Amino acid sequence: MKTTAITNCGCFFAITRIIRNFAYHFTTHTMNIKETRNARLGATMVKNLERRHFEAHYCPTRQEAIELINTLIADGSSVTWGGSMTIRDMGLLDSLRRRPSLMLLDREGLTDREEIEALYREAFACDVFLTSANAISEDGVLVNIDGNGNRVAAITWGPRRVIHVIGMNKVAQDVKAALKRARSTAAPTNATRFDIKTPCQTDGACHNCNSPQCICNYIHLLRNSNGANRHVVVLVGEELGY
Repeated sequence: MKTTAITNCGCFFAITRIIRNFAYHFTTHTMNIKETRNARLGATMVKNLERRHFEAHYCPTRQEAIELINTLIADGSSVTWGGSMTIRDMGLLDSLRRRPSLMLLDREGLTDREEIEALYREAFACDVFLTSANAISEDGVLVNIDGNGNRVAAITWGPRRVIHVIGMNKVAQDVKAALKRARSTAAPTNATRFDIKTPCQTDGACHNCNSPQCICNYIHLLRNSNGANRHVVVLVGEELGY
């Protein structure tokens, strides 16, 4: 009986090792396939964006993106950003805060509405404005929705350079799909994050509402970059933001 128990125990651990090894190799293989797909699509999108007069880059990881963006922002630059979970959660803002040569217009910690709006206006005179996008089409059209309008206003005009940092999870096949993603995925998620009273915050679905707290007041399509590479797009081969 004792020998049988030991044998059974050995078989159990052997099977467990086989399952773990299979799961590891399956996960690794799946990740490699996804990384390859993102890299290939990213290269195609860089070309599409360049045809639209953007400066465009593809970075496989967020760390590589942070390093690249730091090289794009010269010492002494004034820098600010729109509300973006992407640039916050990837560690970009922390990286910029460690550069004493930069003049950061940082709204973190501000609660007074007048102070926040004053900072929004100062953003138009900045050297660099950082943001993401709610979606981007494969052919290079950036889609954003906004409640207050400060973010899409700065994207449109003002700051000398606008750097968009976009995870590959936000890529949609075409503009129609990108609009759908922005309104049906990004908007309900952000409404939940801010805990605002909109129908999409209640059930997670877009109702094309006219709620007083609607965060889809401005729907912005950026088809081409105006000026000499004023807009920079950094695509990142990871899931970032909503």
